[in-house]
Amino acid sequence: MEEAAEEASQSQDSWRDHHTWITTQDILREKLITEDSFSWKLSSEGETGYKKGEELRYVGGVDISFSKDDPSKACGTLVVLDFHTLQLLYQDFSFVTLQVPYVPGFLAFREAPVLQQLLEKMKRSGNPFYPQLLMVDGNGILHPRGFGLACHIGVEANLPTIGIGKNLHHVDGLTHSTVRKLLEAEENSSKEFTNLVGCSGRVWGVAMRSTQGSIKPIFISIGHMISLQTAIMIVQKTCKFRVPEPIRQADIRSRDYIRKLEMNGKVT
Repeated sequence: MEEAAEEASQSQDSWRDHHTWITTQDILREKLITEDSFSWKLSSEGETGYKKGEELRYVGGVDISFSKDDPSKACGTLVVLDFHTLQLLYQDFSFVTLQVPYVPGFLAFREAPVLQQLLEKMKRSGNPFYPQLLMVDGNGILHPRGFGLACHIGVEANLPTIGIGKNLHHVDGLTHSTVRKLLEAEENSSKEFTNLVGCSGRVWGVAMRSTQGSIKPIFISIGHMISLQTAIMIVQKTCKFRVPEPIRQADIRSRDYIRKLEMNGKVT
């Protein structure tokens, strides 16, 4: 009897959480900007984007890695790279115990607070390398509710963000099988980028292949304050391997941080 009551209570709490998350997403989505809205420019030649302000130089990347022994133990990582040289300028870590479970479509409520705290800490310190643009290991508008982790962080931090997804959300008729067919189509076989066009005709993002013929792409989408065209150009300029270097470095360093903690028996 007590177990049944406890399960009912947990179910009710879960429903309340979901309702609150949906409301929060709706409020934040109203502030979303899906076009170029930044003060910097991409290059001194002014190839694209705004012609005012200083040049884009500091590109951040955020990622979270999890302990193999306890998935609730996680390491949030923020790195900042020089846009031109891709050299590491800054890194910081936050090892936490996550209290919020993973719920599909609501990843931001589990991971965003950890990553936002790293950004806020850097900003408060007055660090000169604070990112002008942030790449997020997670989707932007390519999301069932059109508002993924990259959008959430971008709006909350008031930063231009790009969503870099390694997994595809099923959105507007886009599925793994339909995207695979798109990539295998003769007209797309030699393309680095393939538009992800849903049944509605909306372009949700692009699938990017790091090597010709690859069928294991990453998915790029608008996060906040940036257009898809500009996002693609920035990703191109920061890719040395399958994923853009800011995301790759954040991933490598967060995994390494957890590995060292586990080796020293400090993951408790």
